[in-house]
Amino acid sequence: MNISYKYWLAFVVLLGISGCKFTQHLTPNKPIVNPPESYINEPVVHLEELPSYGEFFKDSTLTGLISTALKNNFDLQMSLQHIKFAKANIKMSSALGLPNVMAGTSMGLKKFGNYTTDGVGNYDTRFSSNINDKQMIPETVIPDYLVGVSASWELDVWKKLSNQKKMAFHKLLSSQYGKNFNETLLVCEVADLYFELLILDNELHFIDENIQLQQYSLDIVRLLKQAGEENELGVALLNAQLLNSQALKIEVKQQIFSNESRLNFLLGRYPQAIPRPSISWEKVIPPTFVTGVPSTLIKNRPDILQAEQELLASNADLASAKAAFYPTFTISSGLGLQAFKALLLFDVGSFTYNLAGGLVAPVFNRRQLKGNLMASNATQQMAYLNYQKSIVNGFTEVYNCLNMLENMNQTYTLKIEEVNTLKKSISISAELFKSGRATYLEVVTAQKNALQSQIELINIKKKQFNAVINLYKSIGGGWAKF
Repeated sequence: MNISYKYWLAFVVLLGISGCKFTQHLTPNKPIVNPPESYINEPVVHLEELPSYGEFFKDSTLTGLISTALKNNFDLQMSLQHIKFAKANIKMSSALGLPNVMAGTSMGLKKFGNYTTDGVGNYDTRFSSNINDKQMIPETVIPDYLVGVSASWELDVWKKLSNQKKMAFHKLLSSQYGKNFNETLLVCEVADLYFELLILDNELHFIDENIQLQQYSLDIVRLLKQAGEENELGVALLNAQLLNSQALKIEVKQQIFSNESRLNFLLGRYPQAIPRPSISWEKVIPPTFVTGVPSTLIKNRPDILQAEQELLASNADLASAKAAFYPTFTISSGLGLQAFKALLLFDVGSFTYNLAGGLVAPVFNRRQLKGNLMASNATQQMAYLNYQKSIVNGFTEVYNCLNMLENMNQTYTLKIEEVNTLKKSISISAELFKSGRATYLEVVTAQKNALQSQIELINIKKKQFNAVINLYKSIGGGWAKF
């Protein structure tokens, strides 16, 4: 049996041991869910890009607040640190598959026993005629000087190391898309709070107008009571209505303070007043958006793109876990100068080198490798399910927002007519009351219904803004592509 045959036999045996029983019956991925081509029977609208937040929200005050939030928001700054962490992993993984080269110098002392092969052999060489003075080994304690470089290289035969690189790369992309998703949420939340503040300002104005009307009616009833034409019951009912409106005004003020505090927190600063224009509710118009948004725009959603990168990272991790069952091929070498006398270290005869190859296969740690493979497989399946979930959830959100927007627009038109009608009923009831053809109960009812309808109109206006902003968010608007 020649030497070459022995090497090949050893290789086959190790390969057989390492590959034995490692194959797992892994659950294959199902096909990716393909969303429909349109929403609610709307035609597909092919848009190349979504408008930026500056193009979509044309209010300069709002865009200024958004810019401040993108610079100072705490969650966004933490997302940037996650990206730096992922970049550090990329830098570390870039060295995988390359030779590990080290240079250095060392100095040591050795003392062999008198009754060892090394000790006896070193002593005998002193009487040999085959060595010169430079080769004479020092007595008792032998110095050892070394200057050189060493290298080791793991051959990536089974793509284990390259898959680890892929995993680090996809983790980096995942962290970047995660930051973009936070940008989307941040932009839309700032816009939502801003528009709600504008609406709350108008709601406060509505309540003030009604308080003035209620105070006027209360004063009239008090005068009529003094004249003996009304009783205390009318005074009490109108006064109760006035007190209710004043309490409602305080609640709206508190909501304004809460919204301003939340908005300041998103901007990374302490609570303070939010400067904003005073716009009548008729001119507070939500941004327009083309309906029939194509399902392909879901690909702009950073959470879906993040889930996709997590899936690709888990695929690479699973492939690396499988490759861990195969033998590892390594090559190690060294090159330098070595001598037991310092003066001879840089002599030509001190040159030394070594070269070795190794083949290592897992034997007793197979349980650990199997556990790691099972964990990687479970992680990959969870990443796949999360990717599917993100796609279905994204389509559902867009579908719901389109329906909400359509319904709120129709409701808003009807509510406008109701508010105008009830406003007329206030003046009509007041005139009839003065002439004695209507009771104070009718006046109270007219004022109460008018105020209630105006508040409902304001709430519909809020829902309109919320639907538009959520639609912009649900199709992946608000972040800049890298």
